Amino acid sequence: MGTPFLDSLGRSVTYLRVSVTDRCDMRCVYCMSETMSFLPKAEILTYAELERLCAAFIRSGVTRLRVTGGEPLVRRDVGDFFQAMGQWLHRPGGNGHLEELTVTTNGSRLAEHAGMLAGAGVRRVNISLDSLDSEKFHRITRRGALDQTLAGVRAARLAGLAIRINTVAMAGVNDDEFDTLLAWCGEIGADLCLIETMPMGETGEDRTDRYLPLSAVRADLSRRWTLEPLAERTGGPARYLRVRETGRRLGLITPMTHNFCESCNRVRLSCTGQLYPCLGDEGATDLRQPLREGASDADLLHLVQSAILRKPKGHDFVIGRRADDPAAMRRHMSVTGG
Repeated sequence: MGTPFLDSLGRSVTYLRVSVTDRCDMRCVYCMSETMSFLPKAEILTYAELERLCAAFIRSGVTRLRVTGGEPLVRRDVGDFFQAMGQWLHRPGGNGHLEELTVTTNGSRLAEHAGMLAGAGVRRVNISLDSLDSEKFHRITRRGALDQTLAGVRAARLAGLAIRINTVAMAGVNDDEFDTLLAWCGEIGADLCLIETMPMGETGEDRTDRYLPLSAVRADLSRRWTLEPLAERTGGPARYLRVRETGRRLGLITPMTHNFCESCNRVRLSCTGQLYPCLGDEGATDLRQPLREGASDADLLHLVQSAILRKPKGHDFVIGRRADDPAAMRRHMSVTGG
């Protein structure tokens, strides 16, 4: 296995989040505009191109791979990509291997694909679900159906997949449901992860009034639940608490109130071949053009290492920043992947 990527602060990059599409069958109010324009097929990396780039990362020390979108399960023949990546799981020898292959999904296609994911070696899925109220769920997603996502949750459980429910915390929207979600996750044997809203891309919604600091949410939940801090990490930004009453974990992702950058081990590869060393920074390196012009793996890895050396110390999210502010984050979350 090659030398692991290191950034200028000595952080080792062992976790790659790769987006396979910018398309999604929902239009969540914190993520997308209702009238999104998606990319033409020619700009999207082929599976062969994605597999080659992912293999180069794995051979250079990446051991965790998360497949994202958009909604990754809407891409045609995505099972072939999962099967290809699954071949790297726990591979013996010194030419690289994966310890974990995971996926983030809105659950709409999970009833169809849960068995395929388990067969490819996926053992854990993150499912985005912001409300257990069907009308509210539809308003948040603009076109999603709660029953369809819940069917995906059931299919994932039947396939033996560990589940984490991801919920974006929004003041005045779903802040009255956190107790219900905690109890429900306890009943189905899932973890719950609350996420502060992040100011990425124009969505047609004012996120300033919806921003909810999770420090306040944790203090409120502590009045009714016994929350015990845990030292364990899963390779991502969540900080976990044990909910004594259910035995499950509560994760908190707090990019606004407390960033998690000091231990960041992640980079993101967009579906167009842009490598983002930081979700909250616009700096990116194009890997698609050199890939399509015949660059060798050594050439590509040199570009990757150069990009990682420019990985910033921390992100630059600011709630309330105007869309016309030149420092505002213009790209949508769906471009980079969650």
